[in-house]
Amino acid sequence: MNENEHQILERIQQGESLVLEFKSDLKCLPDRELIAAVVALANTEGGDLLLGVEDDGAITGLHVNHASLAGLPALIANRTNPAISVRVEPITVQGHHIARIFVPKARQLVSTSEGLLLRRRLKLDGTPEAVPFYPHEFIQRQSSLGLVDPSAMPVEGVAVDLLDPLQRLRIRNAIKKYGGDQSLLALADNELDGALGLCKEHNGQRCPTVAGLLMLGTEELLRQHIPAYEVAFQVLQGTDVKVNEFYRKPLLETFEEVELLFKARVEEEEIQVGLFRVPIPNYDRRAFREAFVNALVHRDFSRLGAVHVKIGDDGLSISNPGGFVDGVTLENLLVADPRSRNPLLADVIKRIGLAERTGRGIDRIYEGMLRYGRPAPDYSMSNAFTVSVHMANTAADLEFLKMVVEHADKLGNMPIDSLIILSRLRGERRLTTLDLVPSVQKSEAFVRATLEKLVETGFLESHGTGRGRTYTLSVALYLRAGKKSEYIRQAGFNPIQQEQMVLSYIDKHGSIKRADVADLCHLTPPQAYHLLKRLKDQGTIKKNGERRYATYTRHQ
Repeated sequence: MNENEHQILERIQQGESLVLEFKSDLKCLPDRELIAAVVALANTEGGDLLLGVEDDGAITGLHVNHASLAGLPALIANRTNPAISVRVEPITVQGHHIARIFVPKARQLVSTSEGLLLRRRLKLDGTPEAVPFYPHEFIQRQSSLGLVDPSAMPVEGVAVDLLDPLQRLRIRNAIKKYGGDQSLLALADNELDGALGLCKEHNGQRCPTVAGLLMLGTEELLRQHIPAYEVAFQVLQGTDVKVNEFYRKPLLETFEEVELLFKARVEEEEIQVGLFRVPIPNYDRRAFREAFVNALVHRDFSRLGAVHVKIGDDGLSISNPGGFVDGVTLENLLVADPRSRNPLLADVIKRIGLAERTGRGIDRIYEGMLRYGRPAPDYSMSNAFTVSVHMANTAADLEFLKMVVEHADKLGNMPIDSLIILSRLRGERRLTTLDLVPSVQKSEAFVRATLEKLVETGFLESHGTGRGRTYTLSVALYLRAGKKSEYIRQAGFNPIQQEQMVLSYIDKHGSIKRADVADLCHLTPPQAYHLLKRLKDQGTIKKNGERRYATYTRHQ
């Protein structure tokens, strides 16, 4: 079995998913059904259509009419609008010929030539299905792809004089308070509305945009024209609900009221670091602000559901309707280019000063957790319909915080990449460059360079060479925390000690394997190999057998 066949067989055994569709060809799959399946994949996330495989994963092969696949890409392109360019690959699996049709994710809505629009979704049992793509869902798809800006759309039937003038005063006060764009303060009300895109001319009349209504509308107007808009603040203690407030007020007023409720639940203690008193809150205010503003601004206003802020026994959770925008995933959250589902609204909030103007507010959320020695913010509960972040309410690591504060005093603020690396090593003790790449979400070369800088500044120690090189927190950090014995366990032993340990093991047990050396001396397999080779070259031990059967004994 070749590698390609093996990979396809593994995917078939895992079953259908949003990005994998099986189609039986025993009775010659009709062109209409084939095109509909391709359209559904393209209108979701793209993926593979395996022609010649039953729904249960049984491989039955292609019908004789599909023996030649040369014309299939042209058929699909001619029967879709706009045309979808697929790649077709013939594969033989378990003696049967099947076709792998790779369908790219469409950058716009795609239908069959007959006008049929479909998309894929998961049923309650986790299996996928193709369902009609309804007109009211178009805006969700287009905004997630960055094709339209829902927040910039005019709200017809709402006169400008119906807006709440007090909200403009609130915007001006926020600019002063949060250090927003000071040039906005000199503008008259109608000029401010135009500069921020809160109102625009439409069909000869001046009316608010969706962003304008969110910022300046009354509660009545918001209920009527943006029914999906709602914010919930809840405090839970066990199964008891202590606070359960819901808001439909203008966005800035809602933010200020929820922030007051949040601040009332922030508890602080202080520690002395050098000449400074450093506060340690149970929840970082800046991290909360960025996470809450992100939820308000990037939510999907075409999908019913509230932005939820929940404080429970285990920590703070903030969620909003609408999954990540196209191109943003859990695997690239830290490095993806800043994008919003509602660009105009995001721009308004940044110009007011309420959000990070560089678009890297996610870094502040991470920093607000990691600098105190707490776990990184957890986005793992996010899915296609919701973005959710959880910030654990755990005790701060005071020694870790002192280290971060002193670094900032001497060398400037510690980069978020370094914080992530130190945080992981604090919890997992010894890691390689490859272990850290998924957490930092940058290239192996970048992570290695960051690790070496941390070694140079005395935060880390390196062990070994090449790809097997590992890193631990430095002895100075362990000693400072009063954990000398823990450092010895993690850092391992020097080469002479390692050699003596191997020889003592052989003297006691007669022989040793490479796996035994790795376990005994806390080494990686390549490091254990080089240790044994060094002893063999010295003539101290000899090798018996080859590869995984090799053992090492004393040289007589």
